[in-house]
Amino acid sequence: MCVVVSINVGLPRNVEWQGKSVRTAIWKRPVHGRVLARRLNLDGDRQADLSGHGGEQRALMVYQLDSYRYWERYLNRSDFVHGQFGENLTVDGLADADVCIGDRFRIGDGIFEVTQPRVTCYRLGIRMNHPEMPALVVSHRRPGFYLRVLKEGTIGAGDQIEKIADGPERISVAEIDSLLYSPDHPIDALRRAVRIPALSPGWQASLKALLKAAEDGRSTGNAGLSPVQPPPLSWRGFRPLKVIASRQESEDVRSFDLAPLDGSHAPYAVPGQHIVIRLRPRPDSPPITRIYSLCGSPTGGIYRVAVKLEGGTGSKFLNEHVHVGDTVEASAPRGTFTLATGTTPVVLLSAGIGVTPLLAMLYATAGDEQGSSRDVWWIHSARDKAHHAFAGTARSLVAALRHGHLLVIYSRPGRDDAPGVDYDVKGHLTLPLLKQIGVPQNADFYLCGPPRFLADLQTSLSTWTEASRIHTEVFGPLVSFSPGVVDSTNGIPHFPTGIQGSGPIVSFARSSVAVHWDNRFKSLLELAEACSISVRWSCRTGVCHTCESGLIDGQLAYSPEPLDPPSAGNALICCSTPTSNVELDL
Repeated sequence: MCVVVSINVGLPRNVEWQGKSVRTAIWKRPVHGRVLARRLNLDGDRQADLSGHGGEQRALMVYQLDSYRYWERYLNRSDFVHGQFGENLTVDGLADADVCIGDRFRIGDGIFEVTQPRVTCYRLGIRMNHPEMPALVVSHRRPGFYLRVLKEGTIGAGDQIEKIADGPERISVAEIDSLLYSPDHPIDALRRAVRIPALSPGWQASLKALLKAAEDGRSTGNAGLSPVQPPPLSWRGFRPLKVIASRQESEDVRSFDLAPLDGSHAPYAVPGQHIVIRLRPRPDSPPITRIYSLCGSPTGGIYRVAVKLEGGTGSKFLNEHVHVGDTVEASAPRGTFTLATGTTPVVLLSAGIGVTPLLAMLYATAGDEQGSSRDVWWIHSARDKAHHAFAGTARSLVAALRHGHLLVIYSRPGRDDAPGVDYDVKGHLTLPLLKQIGVPQNADFYLCGPPRFLADLQTSLSTWTEASRIHTEVFGPLVSFSPGVVDSTNGIPHFPTGIQGSGPIVSFARSSVAVHWDNRFKSLLELAEACSISVRWSCRTGVCHTCESGLIDGQLAYSPEPLDPPSAGNALICCSTPTSNVELDL
C-alpha cells in the first residue's frame, strides 16, 4: 500500500543566485498535522511562478521516497530532507514508471487526479545545488508529477493512498515525460497521449504539435517545446550574392536586389523571412552582421532587401558604398514570422521600414490563386509621402487582389501630400480606426514596425481578438524571458565587463555586438547575459528548448548534450560554447 510520508509547504521568497535575485517557492518544509488540499494548492503553500507551476492542473507536486534513495546514491549525498525536490507530497510508492496520466487516488478526505510530469526548471538546480538536476530528472526518468484536486479534503503524513480509477490509455508519467523531452516521438504513442482528457492543456498542446510535426514528416527539432518551427534552410552559413539592382524607394530607404553569382535563381523564401548580411566596412576590422527582411516577390528568383539610412554603421555602408555589381555575404532566408496559408482574412499592419516583410506577404497573396481570393487588408503608417517607401508597389499589388483593401496613414503629411490620393487618414493607427473601416475580427493580423507601434497595437488588438491571431516581427532584440528573476530588465547591449577574451568571435546579429569568447563563461547564454543581450531561458540544461535561437553560422560544442537536439540551423545557447566564430540571431 502506498503511503504519504510527509506533507510539505512553502511560500515564495527571494534567493541570491549568480548575482541575481530569484523569486521561488521551491524551498518546502514538512508540516505536522492535517492540511486542507484546495483546488489550487495546499493551505500554507504558494507558487512564485504560475506560468510553470501551480494552478488547477498543478495543485500538488508529488515525489517518491524511492527517488530520494536513488539520488542519494547517484549524487553521493546524505543531506536530503523532505521537500528537497520542491514536492508537496513525499510518498512511499507511486513510481513514475507505474503511475499513469489520468490515474485517480483517494488520500485522506480528498480525491486527486494525475495530470502531468514535473516541468523542468533551473530552480530545482538551485535548490539541489546541482545545476544539471533539471536534465538529470528527465534523462533518468524520475521527474515526479502533479495532481489535480477533484475533491477538496484534508490530508496528512501517514495517510494511505488508495487508487480508485485507472487513467485511459495507460501511459505512465515517465513515458509521457520522455515522449516530450527525448528525441523519440513515435506517432502511435503521441496519438494515444493526446486522447487522455486528464492531461493538462499545456502538455496537450505540446504533444499535439509534436504529433503534427511527425505526421508532416519534419525530422529535426522539437515542435512540442519550440512550437514555431523554422522552414528548412537552403544553405548553412554565408554565401556571396551579387547586387544586380538598387533603387531609392523613399527619402531614407534604398532597396538592393541580390542574386547568386552564377546567375541562377535564388532558392525560394517563405513570405516574411529575413536574411543576415555580413559586411566589412573596414578591411582591418572584424565584419559586422545586420538583419534585413526580404521585401520582394518570393518567387522572383532574387532577394530584395530595403535599408533605411539611420546613421548606423551597417545602413550607412550599404547606402553609401555598396553599388550594382558589388557582392555581399548573406545567410539563407530564415525566421518564423511567415504568412500562413489558407483562406482566413489577412490584415497586414506596418509602420515605417516595418513595411518590408509584409510587402513580401502582399506579393504572395497577389501572386497566388488561393491567396488572391482572400480578404486582404493593407494598412501602412508613414510620416509623409517623402518617407513612404514602396507606395506605388503596394497600391498595384492591392489592386490585383479580388478582395483587397488599402489604407494609408500619415502622421505628419507634407504641404503637397494630397489626402485621398497619397494618403487616407492623418494621425496614427488605432483599434477604433480598424473597427471603423470594417477590419474583420476573425482575421490573422501581421504586425511590423517600431517598438512603440508594436506594443500599442498588440495590446489593443489582444483585447479584441484571440492572441493566436496576432503575429509580430521585431527588427531588434527579442523580448527576454527569465522566469523568477527579479528586475530582469536588460540595458543597452555592450561588451562584457573585465578583461576581454581571446577565443572565437561571437556575433549577436540583432544586438549589433561581436565579442571574443572567454572561457570564464560556461555557455553562450552566460556570455549573452553578460552583454545585456535579450535572451529566453528556463531550464539552463538543454531540456526545455526555451533558449533555442537561430545559429546563422559557426560550430558549437554542447555540455551537457541536449536530450533532444534543436532544429537544423538553431542552437540551444544554455548548454553550448563556440568552437569557431559564430553568428547568432540574438
